[in-house]
Amino acid sequence: MITTVAPTKTAWWRHAAIYQIYVRSFADGNGDGMGDLAGVRDRLPYLRDLGVDALWFNPWYASPMADGGYDVADYRAIDPVFGDLAEAEQLIAEAHAHGLRVLVDLVPNHCSDQHAWFQEALAAGPGSPARERFWFVPGRGAHGELPPNDWQSYFGGGAWTRITEADGIPGPWYLHMFSPQQPDLNWEHADVRAEFEEVLHFWLRRGIDGFRIDVAHGLAKKAGLPDVGPTPDVTDLPYQDRPEVHDVYRSWRRLLGTYDDDRIFVGEVWLPTPEQFARYLRPDELHSAFNFDFLCSAWDAAALRGVVNATLAAHEPIGAPPTWVLSNHDTIRHVTRYGREDTSFDMGDKRLGDPSDPVLGRRRARAAALLTLALPGGVYIYQGDELGLAEVQDLPDGVLQDPTFVRSQGVDRGRDGCRIPLPWSSDSPSLGYSPAGAEVEPWLPQPAEWASLSVEAQLGDSGSVLELYRAGLELRRRELIDLPEALTWVDAGVSTLCFDRHGGFRCLVNFGSTAVELPEGATVLLSSGPLNGRTLPTDTCVWLHLE
Repeated sequence: MITTVAPTKTAWWRHAAIYQIYVRSFADGNGDGMGDLAGVRDRLPYLRDLGVDALWFNPWYASPMADGGYDVADYRAIDPVFGDLAEAEQLIAEAHAHGLRVLVDLVPNHCSDQHAWFQEALAAGPGSPARERFWFVPGRGAHGELPPNDWQSYFGGGAWTRITEADGIPGPWYLHMFSPQQPDLNWEHADVRAEFEEVLHFWLRRGIDGFRIDVAHGLAKKAGLPDVGPTPDVTDLPYQDRPEVHDVYRSWRRLLGTYDDDRIFVGEVWLPTPEQFARYLRPDELHSAFNFDFLCSAWDAAALRGVVNATLAAHEPIGAPPTWVLSNHDTIRHVTRYGREDTSFDMGDKRLGDPSDPVLGRRRARAAALLTLALPGGVYIYQGDELGLAEVQDLPDGVLQDPTFVRSQGVDRGRDGCRIPLPWSSDSPSLGYSPAGAEVEPWLPQPAEWASLSVEAQLGDSGSVLELYRAGLELRRRELIDLPEALTWVDAGVSTLCFDRHGGFRCLVNFGSTAVELPEGATVLLSSGPLNGRTLPTDTCVWLHLE
């Protein structure tokens, strides 16, 4: 048996089901083709009835939208396309009234090139204190014409851009680990640390229940900004997972402790080893972090069992709860991934051209949903997963907006295919995403076949993906969240994943090509697809109660 350290008090975040809202694509309240806070507020009852515990909002701050809001121009303002600060405060209050907690994205690694600080730095000139808040560095070469080092942007191409000074003379280079419109902040500078502490206070005072920290492992850079080299050690890169980053999170955790509510930090932590990952979840740092190994795993019994074992083992010594996630705004929707021959996911090679069987993918996605909901810890649901939406892989070049498409010169089609506006009804031009009579089309085109997957089409249909999620979340809240954070594996064959949790609960998933007999005397609580008498078909998950 693998057991995590039991807390003295079961905090809500240890077992929460958190729903991710990519505001731009969730619901358009004013008819301009862009999702907004008004659209979210209108659909809070839907989210309450779905059965989730909290909402995580992707960045809603003022932004030029060079990277979908992850280029923040003002951390204390709502972008006008979404609404305004007063409406955000109203949304937080209304969500709380529905029993839903609210988490917002915090983007501390970089800001927008339109942020007041960066504009001040450009105007202030060489050697100015304003430039010390960023990484302005002289270039190499006889005339500074070469980048300061060999670092590459996560979005493709070099991680440095050279500026031209006001007098027309080429100046230093600035670091941007993402797009050139996203200059990295210098976390060695006291102003940067002080500013983000004030930003935390600003939102905490408005009732926010927590923060999802973007690129949580990337803030600190190695002294001297050395080259990565031709054969880098992925466990010791100079631009991520530096020891100094943990000082930031310890100070933030102390700040959070000045509030008497149960507020949290969730980290986006992509790192190569469990040991590196676990350091971010020590008791005086972040509360939890996304489990990307689970998201990336192939649809395979041995592979998934290995990931679950490794996850629980990494979390056990530090007493942190594991989390489980299948998709998000940066990855291929798992309906599409599970319909491929190769069902694993690699952020560096999304294989958008690979064929996918949507029927097979959706059947496996249903089973995966029940598997994640049955595991101990927290679970994240990306908007549209509860509808069984697939990746839209045939978007024309002219509508693509993800900077990775441009930076990679079209080699990487980007992430727009998982950000398509949601279908709410079956018969309106925008599938209910925009209000009736709206004259502007959604910012990304919706597939016509999504009409059959709309919320309207699935509500009340006992065989739908939506009703499966609603039933699974309700049962999870009633039967599972108070159980110890432990499981016991049961040997049920090489093509079967089977585990028990305290009190007679069993989760059984059939990955094989032949049906699996259910144990005698077991009562079926819920299944991801129809059973064949007392047998479990392939690519199906069942929850059982054992006497």
